[in-house]
Amino acid sequence: MSLKLPDIKPFKGWKFSLVYILILIVGISLFNYLFMNKAQPTVDFSDFKRRIELGEIKRVEISDSYFTGFTTIRRELPPTLRFPSSSAESTTYRTVAINDPKILELMDQKGVAYYAVSREGNALLNILFSWVLPIVFFFVIWRFLMKRMGNMGGGILSAGQNKAVIIAEGDISTRFSDVAGVDEAKEELVEVVDFLKNPQKYTDIGGKIPKGVLLVGPPGTGKTLLARAVAGEAHVAFFRMSGADFVEMFVGVGAARVRDLFKQARTKAPCIIFIDELDAIGKSRINGIGGGNDEREQTLNQLLVEMDGFDSTKGLIILAATNRPDVLDTALLRPGRFDRQVLVDRPDVKGREAILKIHAKTVKLDSVDLSAIARMTSGFVGADLANIVNESAILAVRSGRQVVIQKDFEEAIEKTIAGLQKKSRILSDKERSIVAYHETGHALVAALTPGADPVQKVSIIPRGFGLGYTITLPVEDHYHITEQDLLTKVKVLLGGRAAEELTFGNMSTGAANDITRATDIVWKIITEYGMSARFKNVTLSSRRVSILGDQDQTTRFNREYSESTQQYIDEEIARIMDQQYAYVKELLSNNGDLLIAVAEELLKKETLGEQEFKDLLFSNNSHSFKKDN
Repeated sequence: MSLKLPDIKPFKGWKFSLVYILILIVGISLFNYLFMNKAQPTVDFSDFKRRIELGEIKRVEISDSYFTGFTTIRRELPPTLRFPSSSAESTTYRTVAINDPKILELMDQKGVAYYAVSREGNALLNILFSWVLPIVFFFVIWRFLMKRMGNMGGGILSAGQNKAVIIAEGDISTRFSDVAGVDEAKEELVEVVDFLKNPQKYTDIGGKIPKGVLLVGPPGTGKTLLARAVAGEAHVAFFRMSGADFVEMFVGVGAARVRDLFKQARTKAPCIIFIDELDAIGKSRINGIGGGNDEREQTLNQLLVEMDGFDSTKGLIILAATNRPDVLDTALLRPGRFDRQVLVDRPDVKGREAILKIHAKTVKLDSVDLSAIARMTSGFVGADLANIVNESAILAVRSGRQVVIQKDFEEAIEKTIAGLQKKSRILSDKERSIVAYHETGHALVAALTPGADPVQKVSIIPRGFGLGYTITLPVEDHYHITEQDLLTKVKVLLGGRAAEELTFGNMSTGAANDITRATDIVWKIITEYGMSARFKNVTLSSRRVSILGDQDQTTRFNREYSESTQQYIDEEIARIMDQQYAYVKELLSNNGDLLIAVAEELLKKETLGEQEFKDLLFSNNSHSFKKDN
């Protein structure tokens, strides 16, 4: 028979906090105030001496602070008793002690028994309050501040230590199979993995292993994920650090951290150093670009020296990521430092479908067409697609379902594009009518203009900052846009205001955002794309410069053309906008019955899907429905 011992749960120690120390000090102070230093009524010193002269006081207790006199004497009581409790000693007089030598002579003359008492009972408290607690308090405060300044890493002495997150070999589970939509970037990085696994194969032929690989691309495209996949495939240690981690309030800390990072990396070679957001320390040192300071420049200089100094044959490779390669210092980008620049761009439709399949592996789906979702998410990056999959799962749970359906994905896409649905925003009948005709204007211009993106959904349900929305998505990805395509976008944006003016005879502020976007497109047509009549194939650029020097982030734009050219730009923008607006008004005027029919249906249903909108167009074919050229 075996004796089973009861389970003993381990003691969970309380977490140290400065608040506990403060509560302890306050508690001891209150205890000392309430119980150790009770104040008693006193009499004047002259009155105390008079009572001794009259023989009323028979015994006196002398302490550091008070003289206490008693009117009777109990012989059987010990002389050290401070406050006799016998009823025979019914009167006690206390006065504040005064350095008067004659008081002792007076008590001797009158035969008064007197004795002194020490403060032995309070000696420990005196030492505690006078020395121990203040020292402990200031020590705790000092430790707390030093940990805050050193980011909980040991104070000022550890400021030069790098803050890299070190992931040991074999602890990285990410592989290239977990990355999709960036096949070309993966092919470039496969060679980096081969460098780390088989360096001898390249050195035998006389080649050199690249020292650095710079991943360039928009935010959310998977640059960090690619770096982890490289480390996971190569089975080497992985040092991960952000560019902002190098720069601190102390000058020279960034350079010290760079030295410490490379020192640790050399001991664990072969390994990968990954620096995220490289532009935080790698901005150009030329005046007016990036606005650097001495600390950032010292950190950058040290990084350049370290990249030149280490031996590439040991298998130490630096991966860095940035979405602003235009602001990087040219010394970083020269051969011998970041030898390769790998573009991690937005995925195409096949890439988006592959990314959706990866993120949907752990989600329960029911008849979901991921290829259709990929076509609806043109321009989305990997992070956006991951968010859509997660949002669709949350919407399914909110609806009480155990699986995710196609409608959940479509709702998640709408939430990402147009914003959160505002169910509490109630519009009046007049405002609903204005919004309905406004959105119908956008949709009809998109449907009746050749080359415009097809309409996916029209709604007058408020979302985000808008009172309604029209979603138009391209059928396929576009990698270049013609002048006609740009003007088509302008037409669609102006369709809402034109519909309002034709129907109600006036304009509202609901088209403010549309006008801003349309004006921006026309401005780029003239100044950036070289498509104007006078300045054909000429870029009229503006240059950003600092106003108060490098230390100040305030900037302004200097135009590199004359005042007359600026006047031409303003007049040309107004001319093109007027021309496109006139086209849109005529288009909607010729299809006025169709405008009314779609708007009235939208007021009834509040939302029209792609097929419902197409059915309305074809059912009203008798209302001059045609594509104007």
